[in-house]
Amino acid sequence: MKSRKIETSDLQNLQLLFPDLYESEIKNAILDKGTWMEIQEGDMMIDIEQYIKFMPLIISGSLKILREDNDGKELLIYHVTQGQTCAMAITCCMGDARSNIRAVAEEDCQVIAIPTQVLDEWSTRFPSWKHFIFRSYQARFDELLKTIDSIAFQKLDDRLENWLESRSKNSTDGVIQA
Repeated sequence: MKSRKIETSDLQNLQLLFPDLYESEIKNAILDKGTWMEIQEGDMMIDIEQYIKFMPLIISGSLKILREDNDGKELLIYHVTQGQTCAMAITCCMGDARSNIRAVAEEDCQVIAIPTQVLDEWSTRFPSWKHFIFRSYQARFDELLKTIDSIAFQKLDDRLENWLESRSKNSTDGVIQA
């Protein structure tokens, strides 16, 4: 992983991908406190049992969020793509808890890392930040309900077709690597 200070020119990507973060003060805070990270495909960004030191804002690429059972088998929980953040990372950051997920770059990623120390303060200082956090949770909760519905009410071939369509849309080139 390579990291550097965020530059003013990076804010254009931030505005395009995260339009809900509309206050100039939050943009300046991200510029001041955030770190630009580049994560190579296959690299682990967060591992199980680690303390998460930052919340990622995905500028490009895709992360897969995984759980692991006692035998070391991994289960894909969800993907985090451009313009999103990881709800599990938010939970661990805000609660100062160890991670119960693994985040691996499915393709090369550019991420703005927001340090955990500022999350509480930003939630009270910047209404757009607070709403962004809640919308991120809501999106993951809606995904969970959709998954439960598909398991309970859809045939396997329909679920597979929906999954393939979703994966194709989430990749930058429309190709599914498997």
